[in-house]
Amino acid sequence: MRILPRAQREAMFEIYSFCRAVDDVADDPGPRDGRRAQLQQWRDDIDAIYRGSPPARLAGLAQAVRQFDLAREDFIAIIDGMEMDVVDDIRAPDRATLDLYCDRVACAVGRLSVRVFGMAPEPGRALAHHLGRALQLTNILRDLDEDAEMGRLYLPREALLAAGIAITDPVAVLARPSIGEACATVVAMAKAEFEAATSIMARSPRRVVKAPRIMGQAYRVILDTLIARGFKPPRQRVRLPRAKLILIVLRNLI
Repeated sequence: MRILPRAQREAMFEIYSFCRAVDDVADDPGPRDGRRAQLQQWRDDIDAIYRGSPPARLAGLAQAVRQFDLAREDFIAIIDGMEMDVVDDIRAPDRATLDLYCDRVACAVGRLSVRVFGMAPEPGRALAHHLGRALQLTNILRDLDEDAEMGRLYLPREALLAAGIAITDPVAVLARPSIGEACATVVAMAKAEFEAATSIMARSPRRVVKAPRIMGQAYRVILDTLIARGFKPPRQRVRLPRAKLILIVLRNLI
């Protein structure tokens, strides 16, 4: 985000801060009722922004909303997505539920972001959809063990059943020898989304897709590293080396 002009950069930092705050609520181990109440307060705060009376702590976000005409429904979608993790721990959702989850927690963030980047509405929404899904699916594959520790498993039920895994307990599922087969389905889904996103960015003005191009290339490296590592236990944590990220940034700036 630091490569963006100041107004865009500050707006993106405000969006990121909002996303981080509601994500922290979703991941808090506290009582579910309390966390749902916190998310409802965030809905009330977003509504206050659009009524023109934002809480003082959200003055920066309110400015970004006005400056870039950010849509209220996208903020609400993100909160709704976080609530999906609060109502109950997601375990082996069917494809329809996984699609809804990805749209709320990832594509909605993309829809806010492409407005800040200055993309035209049609390609912007398409990029938000495909790149958002690509990044979220990569996150799911990267964070298998971390999510399992919280009692969550985002691999789609259909992929597990095709791999001969009929259980949904996260730790038990990840210990199965055929877990790689289930993950291969999600890898294929992510690759298709990356390809669609890359095609959209290739047809868009370079200046408006620098930031999403960097994000896409960085996450594609993570996906390729996961593929090379494999998904059978034990799974070593995969991170993007800082030097490789710097190289990606420089390549897109030059």
